[in-house]
Amino acid sequence: MPVTLVGIDVSSKKLDVCLERPDGTPEALEFSNDRKGHKKLVKRLTRRRKQARVVLEASGTYHLDLALALHAATCTEVMVINPRVARDFARAQMQRSKTDALDAAVLLEYVRRMEFRPWVPPTPEELELRTIARRIGSLKKSRTQEKNRIHVALCESVRHDIELNIRHLDRRIKALQEKALDLTWEYPRLRKQLAHLTSIRGIATASAIQILGELCVLPKDMTPRQWVAFAGLDPRMEQSGLSLNAPARISRMGNRALRAALFMPALVAVRYEPQVKAFFERLITKQKVRMQAIVAVMRKLLHAIHGMLRTATDFDGKKFYAGA
Repeated sequence: MPVTLVGIDVSSKKLDVCLERPDGTPEALEFSNDRKGHKKLVKRLTRRRKQARVVLEASGTYHLDLALALHAATCTEVMVINPRVARDFARAQMQRSKTDALDAAVLLEYVRRMEFRPWVPPTPEELELRTIARRIGSLKKSRTQEKNRIHVALCESVRHDIELNIRHLDRRIKALQEKALDLTWEYPRLRKQLAHLTSIRGIATASAIQILGELCVLPKDMTPRQWVAFAGLDPRMEQSGLSLNAPARISRMGNRALRAALFMPALVAVRYEPQVKAFFERLITKQKVRMQAIVAVMRKLLHAIHGMLRTATDFDGKKFYAGA
């Protein structure tokens, strides 16, 4: 049975799909990047029980749910490639322009020419940890909102109700954190990774759960720089001619949950981890704004965590910053 080859460019709201028709010509389609859109896509690719081979790149936070939906479908195979591989392939094809539709066409050409390696999805325990971690993050956000509301509540009965809800949220957060710890304790690899994370002064168990929940589902071949881009901590330059030369800022085009999980550990680490503190103070002496220095610490911590999890070692301050 002939196999339909498909390239998909994934963004936050939509999927740009380029599939190969039976006569070999490409067909461009578009679907929403949500559960409903995923179902429509799978139905379109597998109608008349056709087999489909799909290539997409590991782009930010948006590809995982789609990859899982395609992997679960009976007539589809999915391959998730490193974004650098896709970019280098596009350059080799002399692709000068860049749009979502053109990126999908490049991925279709990739699956035509290159060896197909089926994607291995995260393990059920990794997906469960990610789900629990995200739920904890959502509850913490609700708790913060309630704490902000209590300051402006003019009615005593309303303040009492908010206090009750805050205590209720505290209990739910604690229960989920215990569930996450039980889960990591059940699986030795997750337990060891959590221990490596907490070897950094500044990353306590609660923060480690949030960080590991986001990182454990990433493709294993991602580089530290790709982790930084995934977190949206990569710098974004804005320069144009002589009139625009804005200060560099982080892109924020990535995983908001991971950025939030790294922020408080970075603040604590610059106080209690000697090499991190030395690195931070060096940035301050170079006239860096305090928040810029904190972001640089977050970025460097992410590099350190990548090395720690890859080599199964605890935090080594001398490797983080040798100038201390």
